[in-house]
Amino acid sequence: MTRAEFMGRLKRGLVGMPTAAAADIASDYEIHFEDGLAAGRSEAEVAAALGDPDRLARELRAEAGAQRWHQEKNPSAAVAAIFAVLGLGAIDLLILLPIFMSVVGVLFGFFMAAIGIFIGGGAVMIAGPLAGFPGGPLAAILGGIGLMAGATALGALTAVLTILLVNATVWFARLHYRLLKPALEPKAQADGKF
Repeated sequence: MTRAEFMGRLKRGLVGMPTAAAADIASDYEIHFEDGLAAGRSEAEVAAALGDPDRLARELRAEAGAQRWHQEKNPSAAVAAIFAVLGLGAIDLLILLPIFMSVVGVLFGFFMAAIGIFIGGGAVMIAGPLAGFPGGPLAAILGGIGLMAGATALGALTAVLTILLVNATVWFARLHYRLLKPALEPKAQADGKF
C-alpha cells in the first residue's frame, strides 16, 4: 500500500471527528511515513508496520469519543462515544447490539414512564380538588405531589443508570482497544519497525 492510499483511507475513516483532531492525527501518521522513508524503508513497509488504516481510524474514533464523553458528560457526547465503540467492534455488533438495544429500550421506556407519571401527578394535583377526588382536595394535592416526586425519582434513577451504561460502553471500548493493541504491536516490533 502506498502512502497516498494509506493516508486516504485513514482520512476517510476519520470523517466526522473534529477537523483539528483529524488533522493532528493525519499529521502524526505523515511523520511516521517521513521517518520510515528517512530510515530507508519503502512506503509499503511503513504502511504495513502501521497496520490497517480502517482499523486505526475506528480505534482513534473510539478513543476520541471516550475522551469527549469523559470531558463533556452530555447526551451528544454519550451518543458519539457509543457509536464510536460500535464502530470499533464490528464483530461484537452481532452479539452485543441486540442486548445493548434491549437495555436502551428499557431505559427509554422508564424515561417515558417517568414523564407520563409526572404529567399525571400534575393533573391529579390540579384537577383532583375540582373533580371531587376521594379524600378531599388536600388528598388530591398531596397525591399529585407524591406522583410527581416518584416520577422525578424514577427519572433520576434512570439517568444514573444511563450514565453507568455509557461508562460501561466506554470501558468496554478501552478494554477492546487494549486487547487489540498488543496483538498489533509485537508484529511491528518483531519486524524491527516502529
